[in-house]
Amino acid sequence: MELKAMTAKELTRIVLAKEEIFILDVRNETDFNDWKVEGDSVDIINIPYFDLLDGVDDALEKIPDGKKLLVVCAKEGSSKFVGEQIVEAGRTNVYYLEGGMKSWSEYLEPVKIGDLKSGGSLYQFVRIGKGCLSYMVISDSEAAVIDTLRMTDVFEQFAKEQGAQIKHTLDTHLHADHISGGRKLAEQTGATYWLPPKDAEEVTFSYEKLEEGRDITVGGTTIRIQPIYSPGHTIGSTSFIIDDQYLLTGDILFIESIGRPDLAGKAEDWVSDLRETLYSRYKELSRELIVLPAHFGKVTELGEGGKVMAKLSDLYRNNPGLNIRDEDEFRRTVSENLPPQPNAYQEIRQTNMGKATPSEEKQREMEIGPNRCAVHDK
Repeated sequence: MELKAMTAKELTRIVLAKEEIFILDVRNETDFNDWKVEGDSVDIINIPYFDLLDGVDDALEKIPDGKKLLVVCAKEGSSKFVGEQIVEAGRTNVYYLEGGMKSWSEYLEPVKIGDLKSGGSLYQFVRIGKGCLSYMVISDSEAAVIDTLRMTDVFEQFAKEQGAQIKHTLDTHLHADHISGGRKLAEQTGATYWLPPKDAEEVTFSYEKLEEGRDITVGGTTIRIQPIYSPGHTIGSTSFIIDDQYLLTGDILFIESIGRPDLAGKAEDWVSDLRETLYSRYKELSRELIVLPAHFGKVTELGEGGKVMAKLSDLYRNNPGLNIRDEDEFRRTVSENLPPQPNAYQEIRQTNMGKATPSEEKQREMEIGPNRCAVHDK
């Protein structure tokens, strides 16, 4: 019997396959309540590390015997210590999470959304530990990456495996919950970085203006990425229609909620923009479009294989944020009683403007925790 390591990738596959696993989280209670590993078949308890220093006998009474057990902590050291004690007590099938919750926060799982009508493919990168979603369009050995995350090596490696060169990186808006990797990836690959100009008034770097009428092609003239101005989460928020099939909504519209307008301190100013986008601009689009958001708030939004997607017509029927008829009620919903704001969101905005250059370790700390970009993420 020995304690075994489980990677974030292996845990992701278990969660997506809905395999049963029991998790003992030994972080402090506050961190656990703020953010934890979740899944349909995940059974999880929290016993802080300091309560286990004198032994694990009390914990063993709460842990089912014979079930796969994973011990998790912030960085991995505490989970190894506790896991080894559990193994010494005679339990089998015991693992610790390699790299701790930091590795869980950073792992990206590529999922194929589908083939495009004009040729090529669309992939979704699921950051399951934080709820962030990125996309890659590939056609004729060219690629475009949308809402690139900080872990740019993942996108570079995936494009290489697909035999594609990254030509464009695009951000739907200036993010406040995670550090964008769009500009960094563009610099590394020689790609063009695109950003909505209304979100870029304070940025310190050059970029291409992402505006309606400036369509972007991938693979010669094969795949068309059509920008749609859709303010509300930010003043510059821009959605994309890809190949007349998919609607990438950024942080404006999610599967089970809608975007919050308060992360730049402009909630009262942007509520009307948000309603206009959701209740007018989007209603002019084809209801057959498949919505692909930049985030998910709950594991219930993960579909087959981890895909986060839904038809626009289904969202107009089922999403509570799209069914608030009274304008005053809508205003109250999106500006009052909101969930807590993302961790270090002001520092993240400054970093994404180019005004701050935190170390890699500091960036990890800034991003720890859930994204909380949606109105209903409580």
